[in-house]
Amino acid sequence: MRNDDIFNESKLYMPGGVNSPVRAFKDVPLNPPVIKRGKGAYIYDEDGNKYIDFVCSWGPMILGHCDDDVVKAIKDTSENAISFGATTELELELAKYVCTTLDNVEMLRMVNSGTEATMSSVKLARGYTGRNKIIKFAGCYHGHFDDFLVEAGSGVMTEGIPGSAGVPEDSVKNTLIAKYNDLSSVEKIFEKHGKDIAAIIVEPVAGNMGVIPGDVSFLKGLRSICDKNGSLLIFDEVMSGFRVAYKGAQSIYGIKPDITTFAKIIGGGLPCGAYGGRKEIMEKLSPMGPVYQAGTMSGNPLVMASGIATLKKMHDNPEYYAHLEKLGAKLEQGIKDIAKKKGINVVVNRCGAMFSIFFTKDSKVRNYEDAKKCDTALFAKYFQHMISKGIYIAPSQFEAVFLNVKHTEEDIDKFLEAFSTFEV
Repeated sequence: MRNDDIFNESKLYMPGGVNSPVRAFKDVPLNPPVIKRGKGAYIYDEDGNKYIDFVCSWGPMILGHCDDDVVKAIKDTSENAISFGATTELELELAKYVCTTLDNVEMLRMVNSGTEATMSSVKLARGYTGRNKIIKFAGCYHGHFDDFLVEAGSGVMTEGIPGSAGVPEDSVKNTLIAKYNDLSSVEKIFEKHGKDIAAIIVEPVAGNMGVIPGDVSFLKGLRSICDKNGSLLIFDEVMSGFRVAYKGAQSIYGIKPDITTFAKIIGGGLPCGAYGGRKEIMEKLSPMGPVYQAGTMSGNPLVMASGIATLKKMHDNPEYYAHLEKLGAKLEQGIKDIAKKKGINVVVNRCGAMFSIFFTKDSKVRNYEDAKKCDTALFAKYFQHMISKGIYIAPSQFEAVFLNVKHTEEDIDKFLEAFSTFEV
């Protein structure tokens, strides 16, 4: 079988056979399918198996795989430009589009990944405030930057390790950990370190300990605390930006962050990240200010073209978000109904077109501690069952499931049909 042959040979040349840990399917008892192609809501592996894709490249493919307009934009651009490491009009076009269609971004800096975006936003916050400490939340994953690999979610959580080897203690001494959806834990930290805290970085909709939306009172409380203490509020909308709503989770909650980080959808599926916010903050970046950040491939023409095509299509078609909400609501209710009928203890958390099924006896999952109590062995059994039925989901209890605009009600029905035959 080509899937197994390719994956086994990959182990000889890439650590674990992969270039990102969660792809190795370490927590489930099977080798990963090796994906060959995708179109719309479907992907196909090297053995010819077809799957309905609910991973969507971990979020970016909100228009589905190989959307015709995105492909055309990439093809047309590639005839004249691949990379220059120089200023292009495409950079301007995407930056201007983001700044003029979003509420809280006056200036934008392009980078190449979500990790770069969050890392750079923290550096900027420190440079702007003259302070060193930051607050992050247990279970929130902001990329593989040293400062963030403390009580992180995503693959770090899946592997059951508190951090990462290779990260010196000095690298994380300025990272303070609070409890998600618990404002009192933040207040206690500020009582002790308030004058030294440059920023709070938070996912308004956490997506790497499973999907856990922030409480309105919690997120508004963070805004208030930052205002009182002269700290910046950074919203990590790498996953939720342009997905839960075009203007991101901040538009749903009605909260204005000082800096917002983007990735995934903003590049239309190509490697991209960005961070933006108030002009007075962003102008602290070099070459205007003292905070140095650079990237050879930042603003790459192909990526910019892909991002422009994607964002314009999402912005100009608000019915896409209505479609995603309709499908998400149907899927959420269907899972709950089937689970109740079959006596399976689950909690379903959803925000728009991203959701998680938690296998737990608890009635709610609101934070890292709740998520850690979930039955990962049962999830592994569920995952194996679903993928055998042609439903491609993330191979971890602690990752999000995503919808794209090419999904249909029939696709949702097939998901629910597969789940209905799952036996605990």
